[in-house]
Amino acid sequence: MAGTIEVLVPGGKANPGPPLGPELGPTPVDVQDVVNDINEQTAAFDGMEVPVTVEYDDDGSFSIEVGVPPTAALIKDEVGFDTGSGEPQKNFVADMSIAQLKKVAEQKSSDLLSYDLKNASKEVAGTCASLGVTIEGEDARTFKQRIDGGDFDNHFDDE
Repeated sequence: MAGTIEVLVPGGKANPGPPLGPELGPTPVDVQDVVNDINEQTAAFDGMEVPVTVEYDDDGSFSIEVGVPPTAALIKDEVGFDTGSGEPQKNFVADMSIAQLKKVAEQKSSDLLSYDLKNASKEVAGTCASLGVTIEGEDARTFKQRIDGGDFDNHFDDE
């Protein structure tokens, strides 16, 4: 009866109700133990939907793998806005600092294709461009070009 369950839960606030409880109910695991473990592992993502995979065995043992929320959700949470711009090249909804950009890149690094923080930051900047978020007061596309040109190498030297 071993199996896998994949669900989206609110970070740090999973509970034995739907969607988790009905999925785990017929399994041999202690639902409250799973919920407590998930909440402990997702506390850093408070207020965001977090993908979680629960693998369980016939003996009631389980393991939990916590995914990372989408890049757009991390940006929205970090900068503090609810929705992106309908016209991201014209109307900007927020401005992000390099420190915030690096923080989101570090949070998301396990899901990105980049090998280093500089390139991960460029991937996050691409999402900023589609949301209408500027970086250090300039369009995210221009910012990415300046990263390529080496203008911000001093911010990525500590890798």
